[in-house]
Amino acid sequence: MTHSDDVRKFLSSRRSRITPEEAGLPAYGGNRRVAGLRREEVAMLAGVSIDYYIRLERGNLSGASDSVLEALARALKLDDAETAHLFDLARAATAAPRIRRKRSPQTVRPSVQRVIDAITTAPAWVRNDRGDVLTANDLGRALYLDMMTDTNAAPPNSARFTFLNPKAQEFFIDWERAADDVVAVLRSAAGKNPYDKDLSDLVGELSTRSEEFRIRWARHDVKHHRTGRKRLHHPIVGDLDLTYEAMELPADPGLRINIYTAEPGTPSEDALKVLASWAATQRQAAPAAVKENT
Repeated sequence: MTHSDDVRKFLSSRRSRITPEEAGLPAYGGNRRVAGLRREEVAMLAGVSIDYYIRLERGNLSGASDSVLEALARALKLDDAETAHLFDLARAATAAPRIRRKRSPQTVRPSVQRVIDAITTAPAWVRNDRGDVLTANDLGRALYLDMMTDTNAAPPNSARFTFLNPKAQEFFIDWERAADDVVAVLRSAAGKNPYDKDLSDLVGELSTRSEEFRIRWARHDVKHHRTGRKRLHHPIVGDLDLTYEAMELPADPGLRINIYTAEPGTPSEDALKVLASWAATQRQAAPAAVKENT
């Protein structure tokens, strides 16, 4: 799929979900031939000509000004993530090959590794835009045990785990929501850098191997992955109800630190403590096993 196809399907999908009433337009009688708003209605709401809007929706965002993009975002009632995605698509349409972003980072700096290692009471790891887990602390590896020990994925990848590993549907208590979120985050990443070959290869692989992924990818939904809640069923400590914070690393574009915590005094906090003890036991047992085998 080309960049213009992505633009066309994103704009048309956002247009189709808004009714005239929601847009503050008169509700005319009779059957409408299109779901949601007509192109001329979006053009009127955005203050542009119908011909210009048709050009935009056909995938040609090249040269569109910030004011036009902002007007489109208002007309289509885009949220923050969708508005950012629209601007990303416009920037990608005008970017020269020499300034296109490089591939997603594959390693972390030693100082970032020290930060992760210093977090001892909460699961933490670093991921890139395509969902590769580049490093994690002991508790982070223990929390996502099945993903971290998946020998079919190197490095571990949240999207591959969600859609290709059968254990994911047991691990995520609300798998449907988790699946929606991971695809929306990948779609946002693709908008920022449609020329990232690793990301394109991942999307192609998942589209080929997972119908659930294909259905969600076709929706063109996008989302910021900044904070939220995860309900998990861990194979060792049982159910966990956790909140997460995803913090960008400004010095390393494309990398984020994810940290999970539990509410104090809850069963989930107790379960995390048990998991931390188990992880410490595993860490201590590993050198002993190596020594015994040598």
